[in-house]
Amino acid sequence: MEQKTNKQQFIRGLHDGVPIALGYFAVSFTFGMMAVSGGMSVWQATLISLTNLTSAGQFAGLDIMIACGSLWEMALTQLIINLRYSLMSFSVSQKLERNLAPWHRYAVAFGMTDEIFGVSISQPGRLNPFYNYGAMSAAIPGWTLGTLVGAMAGNIMPGFMASALSVAIYGMFLALIIPPAKKHRAVCKVVIGAMAMSSLFAYMPLLNRVSSGFVIIITTLAVAGAAAYFCPVGDGEEEKP
Repeated sequence: MEQKTNKQQFIRGLHDGVPIALGYFAVSFTFGMMAVSGGMSVWQATLISLTNLTSAGQFAGLDIMIACGSLWEMALTQLIINLRYSLMSFSVSQKLERNLAPWHRYAVAFGMTDEIFGVSISQPGRLNPFYNYGAMSAAIPGWTLGTLVGAMAGNIMPGFMASALSVAIYGMFLALIIPPAKKHRAVCKVVIGAMAMSSLFAYMPLLNRVSSGFVIIITTLAVAGAAAYFCPVGDGEEEKP
């Protein structure tokens, strides 16, 4: 197989990153609106998206910041929500070309998201880091620009329109969980368990006083731990629907 140059790898990654950027724009648009409606400035919301690149982490962190939560609460929430990116980075690191300078691995890890991991790990043979740089060069501006436009729109749009558009994030989450929940029973049980436990924290006396950040932490650990114990999946084993 002919070895592609760094420039060719970059262009290929850029091409694969465009659809990711378009999807990111729609989701981060909602984040920008929610951030300014919570009291942040346009540049603060945009800076968060530029430096974090984590949809679930940013939305969870936004709730904690608006509620004036503690730094420990923020740190623990982000650690649990974003821990999967460390595992993805380890996996991609094993696929990268050998004898790379360490800073290449750090840069690739910084831009690691679910979607970039998906396109990176599917590349045949050893992975050239410039492929990731190309994908990141499309995805990061898409995520950041969506936040900027959403934050600016949130300042000029009527309140009822901003509230209506903010429902888009829930549509995105449904699109993420419904297909795997229909295919795998374990995933379906995890979704139902998380919904049930979240409902307990929302409506039960005393439990409804727990902040949203710690609810996410407790629910994630309890439901994911129970799923790992009762529905383990062995190496090379595929669950039957």
